Amino acid sequence: MNILKKTALHFARKKYCRAAILECADLLAIKKKPEPHVIIGLSLIAFSYVIGLPAVIAMGVIAVWTKEPKIGIIGGPVIYLISTIIFIIGIKMAGKKYFHLFSRWVIRIVLEKILGEDVRLISKADSDNEC
Repeated sequence: MNILKKTALHFARKKYCRAAILECADLLAIKKKPEPHVIIGLSLIAFSYVIGLPAVIAMGVIAVWTKEPKIGIIGGPVIYLISTIIFIIGIKMAGKKYFHLFSRWVIRIVLEKILGEDVRLISKADSDNEC
């Protein structure tokens, strides 16, 4: 057994990963209509991308055009900081439920791909449990 498979088997035995595999974690909860705070959070995330790097580049262009380097030196990082704060707020509003759901699904898929049939070694009692 190679080192990648040994490492994957080690993690597959951990409580969080084992539960994701045995419960056949999937993305079915995403099909439900999102709650308003999730929509607002996703909108904030999208908005942070719109004002993030493009605004910093625009500040740099304005600084060169007006020959005022302080605009770029101060304005660029300030706008990027504001963008990052908006992104973090959006993640907090939209992310916890979906992040947890997505993480469990990714863990299950990756471990099953790496381990193949060896994934059933984590629990002999549930060896007949198929996703």
